[in-house]
Amino acid sequence: MYKKSIAGLLIGSVAMGLFAFKTESERYFEIAKNLDVFASLFKEVNTYYVDDVPPSKMVRIGIDAMLKSLDPYTNYIPEDDIEDFRTMTTGQYGGIGAIVGSRDGKVVVQMPYENSPAHKAGIVIGDEILKIDGVNVSNKNSSDVSKLLKGQANSTVKLEIRSYGQTKSRTVELTRANIMVENVPYYGMIDNEIGYFQLSGFTVDASREVKMAVQKLKEQGAKKIIFDLRDNPGGLLHEAVNISNLFVDKGKDIVSTKGKVKDWNKTYKALDEPLDKEVPLVILTSSHSASAAEIVAGVMQDYDRAVLVGERTYGKGLVQATRPLSYNSQLKVTTAKYYIPSGRCIQAIDYSHRNEDGSVGTIPDSVRAAFKTAAGRVVYDGGGVSPDVEVKQPDYSEITRTIASKGYFFDFANKYKAEHPSIAAASKFKLTDAEYQKFVAFLGNKDLNYTTEVERELEDLAAKAKNGKHYEDIKNELDGIKKKVSHNKANDLTRFRPEIQEMLEAEIASRYYLQKGYIESTFDDDPDILMAKRVLNDPQKYASYLKVK
Repeated sequence: MYKKSIAGLLIGSVAMGLFAFKTESERYFEIAKNLDVFASLFKEVNTYYVDDVPPSKMVRIGIDAMLKSLDPYTNYIPEDDIEDFRTMTTGQYGGIGAIVGSRDGKVVVQMPYENSPAHKAGIVIGDEILKIDGVNVSNKNSSDVSKLLKGQANSTVKLEIRSYGQTKSRTVELTRANIMVENVPYYGMIDNEIGYFQLSGFTVDASREVKMAVQKLKEQGAKKIIFDLRDNPGGLLHEAVNISNLFVDKGKDIVSTKGKVKDWNKTYKALDEPLDKEVPLVILTSSHSASAAEIVAGVMQDYDRAVLVGERTYGKGLVQATRPLSYNSQLKVTTAKYYIPSGRCIQAIDYSHRNEDGSVGTIPDSVRAAFKTAAGRVVYDGGGVSPDVEVKQPDYSEITRTIASKGYFFDFANKYKAEHPSIAAASKFKLTDAEYQKFVAFLGNKDLNYTTEVERELEDLAAKAKNGKHYEDIKNELDGIKKKVSHNKANDLTRFRPEIQEMLEAEIASRYYLQKGYIESTFDDDPDILMAKRVLNDPQKYASYLKVK
């Protein structure tokens, strides 16, 4: 029984990981032989192992380990996880429309989606969820809580909630809805001429949302546009093609895919007339912009259609397809690499040639091949898409990272909202000196222990000195430096006030204007946006980036 079921479950997956053999018959013999060995081994372990062996868990571990040896994107999706997979690819699910997370053992609302059932019911950031349909959720993980909150649209769910600063809880009955997570969470005008929109994903209808955002911005007077692809992990290939088509001529090549199954190789072209091929366009990229986001950024660069500003992208040039397996499970498998119009593949990691220890390495800059854009600019493959204008990202201080990681920005923003019914528009909101000092006082009894880079280096130096028997020679000097560093740490809330205040203001703005408020509050201090504005406001500089130097 085990032999038959295991073979049926694994045959589609194991075949992907075996080496090529001289003939197809030899290859299939090797597949059958290895499946037979696996099933026999499993049967023996199940029969004779000292403890009970959970079949599903054992097989899942085996499958995951096998697929992990290929690349991180080839995954087994069991029936229990299908709904989460559909949510990831479609952006749609049945639920209340709120992001929840754990905070000190409590389940806390982190962000309700605008106009969702949660938002309409008055649930706000910082509300603690005590029970879901009578089930106590304290100390439950986010996955378990998410499953309790999700359900069929039009079904009801009862939440017991306690708001910030309140001792009594309240019960709220919500009717679940089909929640569509927006691919474009924000679009708006940065100033009188520059429009901005953010694309956070590539699920179904991403291109429609981008098209609408661009049209709305132009109606509002946008003569130049900033297109934010930072931290976008990618998604559906055809949405990347359709979004690229909005800005380049009909008939142009967008992306080609090439893999083992020749019949699946395809070149995707721009099938429609563009929405706009003239408006000056800056695309923001980060090291976490990946996959479909890199296709769009790379296409715009290859056709000299936009100036890229920010960081080199992640470098995921692989395409995945889903294949059905037994028992309503699926395999998401890497089937091809993609190539953008210049002919380059931006895949940065070589999963095909592993080191002896099983690790993989990045493709070194020295072996990256040169290609040319439509205008003749030199671009390179093998390491993501490099921006035309690189922007150094802020290196936040230890104290700022400590405050954020411990959730003190989050907590103080809840307190501020409870004490202030309203604030100025998110883009204009600023904390006063007195309000910042209240935040400093709020931190007075909080755990702010952190170790600076200098302190770590001093500890390392002291350890080396002790090993080398020279510690006593430099002990007094080390102690003196430690005291100075400790004194300086006491002033860190003043020294690093600008970056601390920026993050705090964004957190507070989100309490009043949700995700859109958080985004708007960063416009005046975001280094990528500030650089994009400088490029767009200087037509000669903008044009110079798109020409051969």
